[in-house]
Amino acid sequence: MPGTLHVTGDPDVDHILNTDGTALLIGMLLDQQVSIEWAFRGPSTLAARLGHLDAAEMAGMSEDDLVTVCCTKPAVHRFPAAMGRRIHALCTTLVEMYDGAGEAVWRDVTDARELAARLHALPGFGKEKTAIFVALLAKRFGVAPDGWEAVAGAFADDMPRSVADLDSAEAFVALRERRRKQKLQGKTKLD
Repeated sequence: MPGTLHVTGDPDVDHILNTDGTALLIGMLLDQQVSIEWAFRGPSTLAARLGHLDAAEMAGMSEDDLVTVCCTKPAVHRFPAAMGRRIHALCTTLVEMYDGAGEAVWRDVTDARELAARLHALPGFGKEKTAIFVALLAKRFGVAPDGWEAVAGAFADDMPRSVADLDSAEAFVALRERRRKQKLQGKTKLD
């Protein structure tokens, strides 16, 4: 089922995220220390440069070659070399554990704790990123295994906190405004 994520402002880029599990995982991986829209444009940028977004082919590249692709200007991230290595590690894990299919990480999962464990085992997915991704899958993709709200924690509510809440341009504006106010008050996403 295609998702309802509206994050980059470009319908073609959002379409890739909404229909390709590997793209979605790479976008989430890149979502740190850069704007949300820059992070989630990364998979489209990679696809344009490589001619594909196939995890097996990226894992089959040397890490240095993938880093070079990520570092080519405009870079896919503020820290393109480090993120290129993480993307390579993520793709390698997808090949080794999920036949190279990002969506296989969540396909047929009925328990949110199992989903969280699978996500947390991926390179670059810590506790908060895992919780956000569980909420993203439930809210935007209809993948809502039993207990997802408990696993997602605060990201399960209706407050605009993360990419999981972005289903329209208006939602994006609301999230941006909330984060601006939080920054002024010294608060975090969870506040």
